[in-house]
Amino acid sequence: MKIGILGVGHIGKTLSRKLSATGHDVKVANSRGPETIDATVLATGARAVPAAEAVQDVDVVIISIPLDRVPDIALLLAGVPADTVVVDTSNYIPGRDSQIAAIEAGQVESLWVVEQLGRLIVKAWNSIGSGSFALKGMPPGSEGRIAIPVAADDDGERAVGMALVEDTGFDGFDAGPLAQSWRQQPGAPAYCTDLTRDEMPAALARAEAARLPKRRDLSGAAIAERFGVGTNPDSEYHVHLSRALFM
Repeated sequence: MKIGILGVGHIGKTLSRKLSATGHDVKVANSRGPETIDATVLATGARAVPAAEAVQDVDVVIISIPLDRVPDIALLLAGVPADTVVVDTSNYIPGRDSQIAAIEAGQVESLWVVEQLGRLIVKAWNSIGSGSFALKGMPPGSEGRIAIPVAADDDGERAVGMALVEDTGFDGFDAGPLAQSWRQQPGAPAYCTDLTRDEMPAALARAEAARLPKRRDLSGAAIAERFGVGTNPDSEYHVHLSRALFM
């Protein structure tokens, strides 16, 4: 597949390496220009290009940027054909993003993104920590392989998202429509807890929407106190903390 990735942060850079390593034609872009993209992001064959080029002539666009910057790319995606699959990996983190009133009032994050972009999306890779994503991929059929929920309103687009998750070393799990994607948001039992395919259904079912924000904020405060603001914890600490707070 031809894939364009917008954003080369913790998740975006791993997507670039994993997807290009499995044979996909990958272009990556950030907001500062291709010359600022580190060579490690391109180590397995991805190409650094301007943002406008990253979304041209591709089958899939993956958005891996802070949630509050999503409105900034709406114009960039306006000319992308309707049959191009758009995958969003972002999460709402109040301490990082500017406050988004609609989400604070309870709107599902994925549906807010749909409103900003004016098109359907697939929600994937938002529920795994960057450390686990970089280090814990396994071949299909491996015992203990981690599952990643994938939500979308279009069945075909959801299937594309699940197939790409598989290509990154994880089991793609059908999480249903975007209206249910709050079950994989920060604070939910399925978020950053590194569950298997067999464990995922119960975790998604146990999610309680009203409790997610408080749990999310407790986790963020604990990580900031131990590692500093804006610093990602190692994967084992993150998983242990998430399981203690969210499950």
